Amino acid sequence: MSTPSLRAIHLTVNGEAQRCAVEPRRSLADCLRHDLGFTGTHVGCEHGVCGCCTVLFNREPVRSCLLFAVQADGGEVITVEGLARDGKLHVIQQAFWEEFALQCGFCTPGFLLTALAFLRDRPDPTAEEVRLALSGNLCRCTGYHTIVRAVLSAAKRLREHGGSEVPGPHSAS
Repeated sequence: MSTPSLRAIHLTVNGEAQRCAVEPRRSLADCLRHDLGFTGTHVGCEHGVCGCCTVLFNREPVRSCLLFAVQADGGEVITVEGLARDGKLHVIQQAFWEEFALQCGFCTPGFLLTALAFLRDRPDPTAEEVRLALSGNLCRCTGYHTIVRAVLSAAKRLREHGGSEVPGPHSAS
């Protein structure tokens, strides 16, 4: 049996240039976790159903278990590690903490990044819109009431302070 050839890829992850060599079949989630050390990207179902592996790819939420790393070559990725700045939680992280919107934390990175992209496009959502936007993310611990409350709280703070600020090379932060 022959070994698949490795392909060199270049990514910008959380604003930093990254390079690695991957097999063409390696998922972006596995590349982020195992090759680049961004272990905040969690892998749950490996079928794109649970949302735990959600990252922002070129500023849009994607299931990193469904995207091959080679498909991401040249792109920008934001993981949960890229949200906090200078030891200070991002507004969305702070809201999740204050509203008790996490327990085990396994699903939290996917919720945070999905919510952040949603709030960038819909800064003044209703609770029903938040539920719909997050309906592709599954949580087995908290239920969803506190998560919805956290997103609404973050939305209010972001409106008061001028936007959702998706971290990375294109943000003002």
